[in-house]
Amino acid sequence: MADTSDTRTPAQIEADIKRRRENLAETLDEIGVRVHPKTIVGDAKAKVVSNIDHTLGRAYVGVNRAVSNTKAQFVDGDGAPRLERVIPVALVAVGLVGLLALGARRRKA
Repeated sequence: MADTSDTRTPAQIEADIKRRRENLAETLDEIGVRVHPKTIVGDAKAKVVSNIDHTLGRAYVGVNRAVSNTKAQFVDGDGAPRLERVIPVALVAVGLVGLLALGARRRKA
């Protein structure tokens, strides 16, 4: 059985009730803000933007790594080009451009 003897004064009880009402009002206001459609949409947008930023960051790191690895194939540690690798690639590129130009010329004729 619960002890029903309360040693608080009526003023203390009223103050406690008033404080609890204020806390409840704050809690209800907070819940109202959280479930408001604009808040939900804003939270969803923020989450999407965060995910996109994270994905773009990872993509940037991946591309940067690929570019650095490719650059390392054609440039030595001092920044000088590795001619034994640059010249063959340049010749292949010039050959491809030449073939494409020749093919375009033949289609026109």
